[in-house]
Amino acid sequence: MTDSFLFQAFVYLLAAVIAVPIAKRLGLGSVLGYLLAGVAIGPFGLNLAGGAKDVMHFAEFGVVMMLFLIGLELKPALLWRMRGPILGMGGLQMLGTSLAVLAVAILAGRQWRESLAIGLILAMSSTAIILQTLAEKNLLKTRGGQSCFSVLLFQDIAVIPLLALLPLLAMQGTAFDAGHVAKPLEHLPVWAQTLATFGAVAIIVVVGRWLLRPIFRFIAGTRLREAFTSATLLLVIGIALLMEFVGLSAALGTFLAGVVLADSEYRHELESDLEPFKGLLLGLFFLSVGSGIDFALIRSHPGIIALLVAGLVLVKFAVLLPIARIFRSDWGESLLFALAMAQGGEFCFVLFSFCESHGVLGGAVTKPLTAAVALSMALAPLLFLLYEKVVAPRLARKKNTREPDEIEDHDHPVILAGFGRFGHVIGRLLRANGFGVTVLDNDAEQVDLLGKFGMQSFYGDASRLDLLRAAGAERARLFVLAIGDEVRSLEIVRTVRHEFPHLHIFARAVSRQHAYELFRLGVNDVYRETLGSAIELGVSALRALGVRGVDALRAARIFKQHDEAAVRDMAHMQENDGAYVTRARQHIENLEHILRSDRFEAKDPTDDEWSPPSRREGA
Repeated sequence: MTDSFLFQAFVYLLAAVIAVPIAKRLGLGSVLGYLLAGVAIGPFGLNLAGGAKDVMHFAEFGVVMMLFLIGLELKPALLWRMRGPILGMGGLQMLGTSLAVLAVAILAGRQWRESLAIGLILAMSSTAIILQTLAEKNLLKTRGGQSCFSVLLFQDIAVIPLLALLPLLAMQGTAFDAGHVAKPLEHLPVWAQTLATFGAVAIIVVVGRWLLRPIFRFIAGTRLREAFTSATLLLVIGIALLMEFVGLSAALGTFLAGVVLADSEYRHELESDLEPFKGLLLGLFFLSVGSGIDFALIRSHPGIIALLVAGLVLVKFAVLLPIARIFRSDWGESLLFALAMAQGGEFCFVLFSFCESHGVLGGAVTKPLTAAVALSMALAPLLFLLYEKVVAPRLARKKNTREPDEIEDHDHPVILAGFGRFGHVIGRLLRANGFGVTVLDNDAEQVDLLGKFGMQSFYGDASRLDLLRAAGAERARLFVLAIGDEVRSLEIVRTVRHEFPHLHIFARAVSRQHAYELFRLGVNDVYRETLGSAIELGVSALRALGVRGVDALRAARIFKQHDEAAVRDMAHMQENDGAYVTRARQHIENLEHILRSDRFEAKDPTDDEWSPPSRREGA
């Protein structure tokens, strides 16, 4: 029974359902949860995971789907714009890591052919683990996350030339292993294999750009969701088979297909259909990695395996950190990049097996290295935790250790706290109209950056009483609060109202709830940061629908006045109270009634009160 498909499916799903939520609640991330669950059900745990190699072959399809979905997000034009980081950073990482590992392997007594093969393979990192963890921790869009993505993309593309190069490193006269399974095109001349490879890539591009759209259009016309899902899976599996036939990476082929289809009108439908399969299969892949770790080998050679894992992580970290700095990443982003990429990857398993079957590396070399790669992949989520819990907080504290700037000219009538995307517009407007502004900002890098553009600001925390006095708060007339941190914003308001009650406060609110808190603290001039731009967009939408410009502006003015009055009215009500919901519904209904009634009123087009500026100027 334990070898039956249903029992194995039950074991893997049960392990995932138990381990992953616990790992997430403990802050460890889902990837580490999958890996630990795999160890628990593997041959060195409860020994419930039978047929681990068969499961791994199936699970690797999750990586294939992931790269297809990544390709769908990368339009060819975007990919072309990213060519600098992909080729520059990716190429430098591949070269630097390969040479560093090559040098270490030669010093350890390996021949140069073996050392070069090991270096090229260990330069790979885990696309699945890194991208999944970066996405979970909302780090994928950071500069460090984008650097990881660019390098991983280069590595995935580099698999093609590696598969062609590695057999050339085999010792002369070395035959294939007895268990080697020949590829369909393996015994053809090199030129024929190369031609077949380019032909397969051309087929993917041609079919993806000119044939798949009408096919998907025909299938979508049936309005059968399962038919479209079946066609999507057929596409991915078919491309994987084609790549396998010509001896290339299935993951790379599906990535290329995704890029080709990125401009398709069916891109979002393809993503939504494959996303559940990708998540399940990636989870299965992580489980398989955990259950496939050879603890017998580790137990028999613990010192060697530990040295290999530590050496791999340290060598890659030592290469990656300077590369990030060369490409002008700050220390935080550089450390994120180096820690995230300092492990082996899933392609290492494939390439070690490939080298063993082609006589490039012997089993005595590949087995401990494979175990070290698997352990380094299991270690990767812990490196992310190290960055998140130790490195990032220390860097944040280090940023704030800079002493506040000396403020010499502090007789300006306005103090502006926060000079980011919101505050710098206010500051420029006031200065352009001849009013002096003393600007305070708690982001040292922002202060330095804006200084390069001639916009003077001072580093310091506006909640500090001594800094406010140095900025001239006792003589200023206005205090403009433009920071985006709600907690700090309220703290600053309390300080200013208590110590400098004469200051007229104008405050930015990042949400409706933030506006409530500011009103409760006695701030009368509160400006929600998205309200103005949202109303402007609404005016444009009304005009696009045929509403006269003056009528659209009048409706926007009424809406704004009514909504601001509603916020003031509801600021002192409890949001979890039924009366709050009742009052909110009343305001919504009243506003809709007022606007409907206003549409039927006669309007004088010369009414200055609600005419747009251009019309007033013309009058």
